[in-house]
Amino acid sequence: MTKVRALVLERQHELKLRDINLQQTVGAGEVRIKIRTVGVCGSDVHYYTHGRIGPFVVEAPMVLGHEAAGIIAETGEGVEHLKVGDRVCMEPGIPDPNSRASRLGLYNIDPAVRFWATPPIHGVLTPYVVHPANYTFKLPDNVSFAEGAMVEPFAVGMQAAAKAKIAPGDTAVVIGAGPIGTMVAIAALAGGCARAIVADLAQPKLDIAAGFQGVVPVNIRDKNLAAEVKRLTDGWGADVVFECSGSARAWETLLDLPRPGGAVVVVGLPVAPVGLDIATASTKEVRIETVFRYAHQYERAIALMGSGRVDLKPLISATFAFEDSITAFDRAVEARPADVKLQIRLPD
Repeated sequence: MTKVRALVLERQHELKLRDINLQQTVGAGEVRIKIRTVGVCGSDVHYYTHGRIGPFVVEAPMVLGHEAAGIIAETGEGVEHLKVGDRVCMEPGIPDPNSRASRLGLYNIDPAVRFWATPPIHGVLTPYVVHPANYTFKLPDNVSFAEGAMVEPFAVGMQAAAKAKIAPGDTAVVIGAGPIGTMVAIAALAGGCARAIVADLAQPKLDIAAGFQGVVPVNIRDKNLAAEVKRLTDGWGADVVFECSGSARAWETLLDLPRPGGAVVVVGLPVAPVGLDIATASTKEVRIETVFRYAHQYERAIALMGSGRVDLKPLISATFAFEDSITAFDRAVEARPADVKLQIRLPD
């Protein structure tokens, strides 16, 4: 263990930039990465404000941050696909490779997965981290560190789009225009949807989402979403509905949105159980899929970004210096309507 500077969540409501002992020795199959950019995720903020997410409770000081990109500084024995100087981003969840879930290819739902900044695992808001090379991915030359730090949340959108089984020309509805909802819409469009009807209460977020070709914004303060979907689809309904808000109220009318035989993909996580209209789901034969993080999506996400098909830069609202990390988190707590993604840049 080595004492290094990091952004540490000491306990609920208390953040400090201080030295902390972290693992810095590179073993076989591992790389040491100089961190350049880290995104502020809603889960990081939730640990700060609430001290827990479901069964994951902050019971000891924990370094925050899991959306990251950087430069390879050292490689361990057996690492051949990466070299010192490579620009990379990192998948933050490390499963047990021998678990039943991993052997089925479902490593994201391995109960033993160790995920950055999920208690008790430290995150990456620190100058250097050690990580398995197999979960570290090279960035194309035309993808910046800031964009590389967006691959992690975009992978959630990619997982949702894959679960939807999109057919070319589909119409999607995305409930929630936050970072994940907007990235789900972008992934759905990249996956073949002709349009994505994005619904939210915050007009500034809808304006940002509407900057992407194919997005149809609907402010549900002013319009009834079900009526708009019917109008836009000639009464048929959406081929796929992505619930990304996590709002319990969304479920009250959610099944009014998909067409007969359509799909609902659940991305947002309500804080308490919600009701489900089984009769409507059954008579429509609606297919319901769920998403937890992602599996096998990083390379696809990076390929789309490198090709120019997907540009996530408009979603970056502000960038803070590492020494201003606490300020960045306090701004994230404010939840300004025009903020989509805040990022922290570490020193070169």
